[in-house]
Order: sequence, then C-alpha cells, then structure tokens
Amino acid sequence: MGGAEKKTIRTIKVNLGLCNGCRACEMACAAFHAKPKYSSINPARSRIRVITDELNDEYVPIRSCDYAGAECSGRRVYTINGKEYSECSFCGAICPSRDLFKEPSSGLPLKCDLCEDSPRPLQPLCVQVCTLGALTYEEKEAPEGDGEETRRGEIDLGVMSLIDRYGLGSLLDAVARAAKKGPR
Repeated sequence: MGGAEKKTIRTIKVNLGLCNGCRACEMACAAFHAKPKYSSINPARSRIRVITDELNDEYVPIRSCDYAGAECSGRRVYTINGKEYSECSFCGAICPSRDLFKEPSSGLPLKCDLCEDSPRPLQPLCVQVCTLGALTYEEKEAPEGDGEETRRGEIDLGVMSLIDRYGLGSLLDAVARAAKKGPR
C-alpha cells in the first residue's frame, strides 16, 4: 500500500544533570501560548514547569501531558541525593488534585503541543532557548496505525475535561448550538 504517509513521533528528552533552573523554557512556552502570541509572559500558561529544590541544587523540567480525571491512588516516594520527593512532584499529568498545567482563566487543561503551529518551528521553543542542552528534541517514525487512535484520544481528553468543568448537560447544549450554526 504505497503512498501512505508515515507518522512521526516528536518528543523532548530531559537531561536532569544539565538543568540549572533558569526557567527560560517556561518563559518561552508562556510567550508562545499567549493570546496574541508573544504579547505577554504568564508562567501559569506554560506547558513546561521547572520543579526546583534550591537547597539541594536540583531542577527538574516537567512537561504537561494527559488529563487524569481522578487523583492518583499510588504515592511513591523517590529519593534523589538523600532527599525524598513524592511521585506527584515529577508528574506531568493534569489532575484535579493540583492547579499545575491548567489555563488560569478557564481551568481547562494545558497539554504540551510541542509548539505545533503554522508554520511549525524546527524545534519546540523550550528546546531552542535551553542553552545548556538539558532539553533535546527528537523525531522518530511511529509504528503503523497510531495516527487516528492518537487523534481520537486527544479529542476524548478535551471532551472529558469540558464535561468535568461544565457538566455533560452544558456541553451537550453547547454542541447543539454549534450544530445549528453549521460548519465554520
């Protein structure tokens, strides 16, 4: 079946030993996602956060990922250089137990989109501004059959988030109003 376009998986790798906690990645992401773009820098809109432990000189960049409709039940503890951290400290999931990675004005989840835009930058901005190389960008070919399932999962994530925020009835009313207006 020639002609089928191969799906590319894009990801950001983190080298914790190189991060100095400068938060340039947070600022670049916040500016990129401002409305209008680059008009302001509100770190609460950033899709990447640097978790800091300044006493032990440790910095961990965490990218936002999927929405979790419920709080985690497992609370592992990680020990790094003799200091204990909860699993929640390094989690990129958007969950009800904390306000991390939620749009400040609406409370909707902010998932990292790797700066998908038109035109798409060669690398996400957080990687471009990381002068120490703690963040690196990688692309690889996806196994066949991943594309549509991933897209459906992202739509489900948005719908579940809206249901959690506004309730199913309100969401159905909004969809009905949008259907009456027709396609844009």
